[in-house]
Amino acid sequence: MDAKIKHLEFIQATVNRMASNSFLLKGWTVTLTGGLLALTFKQIDRRYLSISIAVLLLFWFLDGCYLSHERRFIALYDKVRAKAEGQADFSMQTRPFGRSCRWAVCAVSRTLLLFYGGLLLVHLSIMFFL
Repeated sequence: MDAKIKHLEFIQATVNRMASNSFLLKGWTVTLTGGLLALTFKQIDRRYLSISIAVLLLFWFLDGCYLSHERRFIALYDKVRAKAEGQADFSMQTRPFGRSCRWAVCAVSRTLLLFYGGLLLVHLSIMFFL
């Protein structure tokens, strides 16, 4: 019983770290794109807007990767949780769950699509008016 609980704690710590990284990415996205948008308005230069869109898309990709890994570890957690008491092997291998948790699918998940898609719409509307 103790080995299974310890294994679940290891997996949960990894899930927490992935969620924390995703949160930090969102914070950096708002900070960097907001700063670049401020420069865009100050100097009326489309280069800053283009750089801001590139940063936004890069962070969207990275956040999709983190969400994909997080979902794989959650699937591993469910698998370990369902095992019998004496079968804890302390494996952190998430490869068997890769097909159901691809990064491209995670990148267009509801939460990421609302956050990054909303920011992208703001950028595109600004590009239209400049």
